[in-house]
Amino acid sequence: MRLMRRAGWAILAGWLWFTLVASLPALALDVPPLSGRVVDLAQVLPPATIAQLSEALQAHEAKTSNQVAVLIVPSLDDEPLFDFSHRVATTWKLGVKGTDNGVLLLIAIKERKIRLEVGYGLEGVLTDARSAQIIRNDIAPKFRAGDVPGGVTAGVLAVLHTIEGTYQAPEQTTTVRSDGEVITNTIFAVILGLVVGLFFSRAHRVVGPVVGGGLSFLVAPWVMPALIAGAVSVILVSLMGGMGQGSGGRRRSSNSPFDDTWFSTRHGGWGSGGLGDSFGGSGGFSGGGGDFGGGGASGDW
Repeated sequence: MRLMRRAGWAILAGWLWFTLVASLPALALDVPPLSGRVVDLAQVLPPATIAQLSEALQAHEAKTSNQVAVLIVPSLDDEPLFDFSHRVATTWKLGVKGTDNGVLLLIAIKERKIRLEVGYGLEGVLTDARSAQIIRNDIAPKFRAGDVPGGVTAGVLAVLHTIEGTYQAPEQTTTVRSDGEVITNTIFAVILGLVVGLFFSRAHRVVGPVVGGGLSFLVAPWVMPALIAGAVSVILVSLMGGMGQGSGGRRRSSNSPFDDTWFSTRHGGWGSGGLGDSFGGSGGFSGGGGDFGGGGASGDW
């Protein structure tokens, strides 16, 4: 009897321990000290690149008072990108107090994620849409090609040029395609638009053809094949989607089907920052008391 009582207490103690441990919040990733305008914890940038970027950021700050900083971490350690980025930006207090003209470019190497965190004062010029465009067009292509220093440099310069009003989107390289490639890609565009359009038709019979036709237009090469692919997709989705709707049954409602990959939400958590080792950057740089409200964009490569 006594043995059974002891076993019962042991089981109860084990259950309580497991419950308490499971309920504890995960430890937040430490915020590294702001040792310079470029903090490269992953050590992926050569010293020359760090020096060039730091010089460009310092010159921009001297001219405009805007504070732009770069943080590269080896990993997020399972912490959400937005939460960590916002916590770093608010801990570093980039930008001038009251003006809130700070920007943080955060790169997580292991997760292959990028985020631009924009202070309140610069959200009007460095908008969420432009931030996403910079990540998608200026940074990510170079990262995919294995040129991390080139991607960071391109991203920083794009941010500075946007703020200064001199930004120009990178030119898209044109390649000569054979007629066979054009036909093949056009057929693929129609099929893709048809599949996606029929999926959206389940939610709304008008949305399906619009989405399918628009997707085919974007995927197909050149203007004329794109127009043809878009029109064919609209017709096919309308016909086939109408057949599906005619089979009866109530049309179910759904939330937005779009996964906003390139744009971040404007909410997140705060956490306490700690200290960590840092590499690169120049001494004597500190935040000016700026604040952040979640503006910016996120992406990956």
